[in-house]
Amino acid sequence: MASPILLTGGTGTLGRHVLPLLGATGHDVRVLSRHPQPHPHPPKDDQARLEYVTADLLKGEVGDGIQSAVDGTEIVLHLAGGPKGDEVATRNLVRAASRAGVKHLVFVSVIAADRVPLGYFKSKLAAEEAVTASGLPWTTLRAAQFHDLLLTVVEKMAKLPVIPVPGLRLQPVDSREVAARLVELTLDKPAGLVPDLAGPKVYESAEAIRAYLRASGRKRPLIPVRMPGKAGRVYRADGNLSLEGTDFGTRTWEDFLTERLR
Repeated sequence: MASPILLTGGTGTLGRHVLPLLGATGHDVRVLSRHPQPHPHPPKDDQARLEYVTADLLKGEVGDGIQSAVDGTEIVLHLAGGPKGDEVATRNLVRAASRAGVKHLVFVSVIAADRVPLGYFKSKLAAEEAVTASGLPWTTLRAAQFHDLLLTVVEKMAKLPVIPVPGLRLQPVDSREVAARLVELTLDKPAGLVPDLAGPKVYESAEAIRAYLRASGRKRPLIPVRMPGKAGRVYRADGNLSLEGTDFGTRTWEDFLTERLR
């Protein structure tokens, strides 16, 4: 029997799309989660097996569930992440994967991890470096910000009487398309740093906000604001975008809003 694929972050926005796609390939999947999950129903004879295990990737040696979660697997798809601490979690996972003799480690990062001087991007870059230096065969995909995240941000901004609009451009991507690409990469040979995956269209931030306001039937005045500091200079120079040597999805921000807000 083939060893299961270990999936971290399987209960998150991206993981919820990845999990059924992996299962549909016939591979057994072991989902690592920080919090205990309900046991799935036993599979039928022709179904892939699904197992949930509990461990906290941020606790390192203290989190004794990490090694047992990795043991017995040959492929690890690492999606777990948060606003901070990604590099710590990834180093702990890499350490356990090395001990277990994992044959393919797949990691999802963010476009411009090596260019945007903000904490989240720096953490992602450090996590990438942990994967690269692990000595394990690896694949890393950098993706643009998801439509889901952009919607969360814009919804919060729309609660204000006036919406501040930073002068930057975005190329949001659909999380389902990222999930499909990750499954392809997971089942393929290790490929190192692969082409970025971004959405099919680049938006001025004001354009993206207005699209949300139209779709939600709201009206708000917009006021331009200038992003300060080094990060502002990077964004104004489109340093957060990936326009060359990039794979593009097909679902636009407008497509996503139509589906989500209808």
